[in-house]
Amino acid sequence: MKFLSACSLMFILLICICCKQKHYADALTPEEALKSFELDENFNIEIFAAEPIVKDPVEMVFDEQGRAFVVEMPDYPYKPENGKGSGRIKMLVDTNGDNRMDKYFLFADSLLEATSILPWKGGLLVAAAPNIWYMKDTTGDFKADIKEVLFTGFFAGNSEAQITNLRFGIDNWIYASNHGQDGQVTFSKKPGSPALPMKNADFRFRLDRNQFEPETGPGQFGHTFDDFGHRFVTQNTIRIQHMVVPWRYLHRHDFLPSQKGMADISNGELTMFQRTAAPYWRAERSARRNKEYKEQQLDRIEYADGHFTGATGGTFYGGNTFPEKYSGNIFTGDVSGNLVHRDVITSLTSSPTFAASRDSIHEKNKEFLSSTDSWFRPANLTSGADGALYVIDMYRQHIETPVSIPEDLKTDMDFLAGVDKGRIYKITPKTPRSATPALVNPARLNALEIVKLLSDPSQFYRLQAQRILLERQDKTIVPAVIELFSNGSDPRTRLHAFFVLEGLSALNEGLIQKAVNDPSPGVREYGLIPAEKYPGLLPEIIKRTTDGPVRVAFQATLSLGEFPVSKSGAALVNIINNHFKDAWFRKAVLSSDPGISNEFIKKLAVSGFFSNAESEKLDFIKDLSQIKSARNQNSEMTVFLNLLADPSISKNQDWMIFALNGAAQGIKTSKIKSDPTLLKLLENISKNASQKIKTAAQQVLTASKESTTPL
Repeated sequence: MKFLSACSLMFILLICICCKQKHYADALTPEEALKSFELDENFNIEIFAAEPIVKDPVEMVFDEQGRAFVVEMPDYPYKPENGKGSGRIKMLVDTNGDNRMDKYFLFADSLLEATSILPWKGGLLVAAAPNIWYMKDTTGDFKADIKEVLFTGFFAGNSEAQITNLRFGIDNWIYASNHGQDGQVTFSKKPGSPALPMKNADFRFRLDRNQFEPETGPGQFGHTFDDFGHRFVTQNTIRIQHMVVPWRYLHRHDFLPSQKGMADISNGELTMFQRTAAPYWRAERSARRNKEYKEQQLDRIEYADGHFTGATGGTFYGGNTFPEKYSGNIFTGDVSGNLVHRDVITSLTSSPTFAASRDSIHEKNKEFLSSTDSWFRPANLTSGADGALYVIDMYRQHIETPVSIPEDLKTDMDFLAGVDKGRIYKITPKTPRSATPALVNPARLNALEIVKLLSDPSQFYRLQAQRILLERQDKTIVPAVIELFSNGSDPRTRLHAFFVLEGLSALNEGLIQKAVNDPSPGVREYGLIPAEKYPGLLPEIIKRTTDGPVRVAFQATLSLGEFPVSKSGAALVNIINNHFKDAWFRKAVLSSDPGISNEFIKKLAVSGFFSNAESEKLDFIKDLSQIKSARNQNSEMTVFLNLLADPSISKNQDWMIFALNGAAQGIKTSKIKSDPTLLKLLENISKNASQKIKTAAQQVLTASKESTTPL
């Protein structure tokens, strides 16, 4: 009897253990995982590399020689206690010609949290917080013997929010995602220079000119450019955002009510069509949270699945083998949903940004690529010289950081399960739009042959060619590049040629004027940026403020703000009258000194702007008032309010109401100490909408004139 009882107890324990283990599925072999995929019917998918050749891959890039380099991150999600990482960079090799990598060379190892690489001068730039390194093999053994720290001081905490996503832009800058994390960054080429604060920003730098600065963000893990250099980033629940206003414009002064320069272009669409069930821990955590929300009577719900929560690796397809309708799409993985989503990108006609949406016909209720394997973790994607799309699969049982999971739910979770695994898949079209291009090695070409590559239909080769020409600094090619810029039939080619000239310091006023008047809006948009430095090109910039393509007009607005109000004020008034309904144009004007001056306001009043108080106009005046109040300079707020008190304007009290509310907000954030009586008066007005506005305005004007500290 005792024996039976013992056996029964053992049986029960075994059942409990088995049940516990069944919370999470086991790994599949690479071949089994391949069978778990549902892919767009127009494409094939095959294994490009798998364990043991690759393990824990998070990024792959191809250099100018077509060599594949992979970053591996086995330490994720834990930081090694001894401070020495296990990260690796491998160069993959196919020795038997079957298109599957079967050998590797260890380019670098013992890396701490390396996440991103970028080819540069025959080596690699490596993002590994708190540093950005330059590594290069000079001996021919495919192992880096140069390891130089270029930048240091980046945030090195949570590995999901560190410096990453190194990308070479068409404007010759190298960009990186910093997730807005704080840091004090220094550059080894400029010893003794002040550290660069990084809070709320991404990062960009130029090694040809030893420049570095903050850039609009923040992006997380996913960073890409379209053919005309427009920048898009990925961030967990927001699968795609467009960087609309560069940092240098947003921070011309410190008083904008919002210095956010990025737009969620997914229209808040969070739905994804995953084929895996929510993992046990997530389903349980969401159930608990939703119960709390209900008990607290909150109008809120947390979704355990079917909604983007782990979007990552957004990548623009700029190859020329996918069918036409896929060209220019952005592909984004979701590591929680075990899928790859495809966005069709559309230019807006009334705003300088884009709309991203799923293919409503072919992917109405499904994704471009999805899996029933819950270990499939598409952390990143890349496009190669062959026009294929590569999916980098970290392949882990759990991808989430442990800090976000309740302790009791972690008891049967092994966050390192899969540390010995990893896959890279290659996606190719069943019916290519063009033949797979013969692989070219630009490193073996002479300068003029590389110039010809600027006309290649593939974004991969155009960018590789531009980067190599920038690195070599061979100015004997300038005449050939000018010819290509002047007469190239493809606007993408002309834009690359334009920036090759910029990188060789070969631009002049005439070439810039030609760019500003180029038939392609994408070229005109970029021509306006260097035009800011040429006073003689101001009429050209003003002309472009009425350009039909809205992004050209928008860049002209930003560029116009670099000129004094005496020369730019009238054009800025016309811009506001034509584009006041768009928040980005309002921000572009307000980001500049002439766009917040009283001289500009006087011209605005004469233009008829105040003839009707549309909501967007009122928002503009409120923001302008907030800026003036926060700046608190030379009694200009008093002058501004006096302008609004003019009978022709004050007959509609909304103008003054919004101005005073803006002033109340601005005075709170002002770095200049304001008169306490005036501050209290403004606060009372902003809280008491029923107060007669004429009386309120007169009180503010009187208090402002009597105050020892001007408003």
